[in-house]
Amino acid sequence: MTLNVKERRNRTGTVLVATGEINSETSGQLLAALLPLVRQGRPLRIDLTAVTYVSSAGLRTLLVVYREAQHAGVAVTLYGVSEEVRFVMSATGFLDFFETGEAAAAEAKAKAGARATGRTRPAVESTVAR
Repeated sequence: MTLNVKERRNRTGTVLVATGEINSETSGQLLAALLPLVRQGRPLRIDLTAVTYVSSAGLRTLLVVYREAQHAGVAVTLYGVSEEVRFVMSATGFLDFFETGEAAAAEAKAKAGARATGRTRPAVESTVAR
């Protein structure tokens, strides 16, 4: 299987869309695409929606990107992580390194809801004993 990567820029950062498998044959290609983007210093979204498999070599590549991003102070967010890939990343602890788009979307939704209702804290239910 091959890996295809496409880069898109927008006003908030750069999006790298990966399609295929990230394995020992393709992880070098992914690293070569990601490191220059991290070094540019703009927020980076890695879209894994069309990634069907990540091997240990792929995890190692993502770890290198994470470390480089930490060093550069660049935010890296993973989007579209499939259940299979999420399981592997979670079981090995790699998912803890990255913010995921799902988490970012949930946080943004919560903030938007708080602004819409005028609340700055989550609502707390209470019951009164009678």
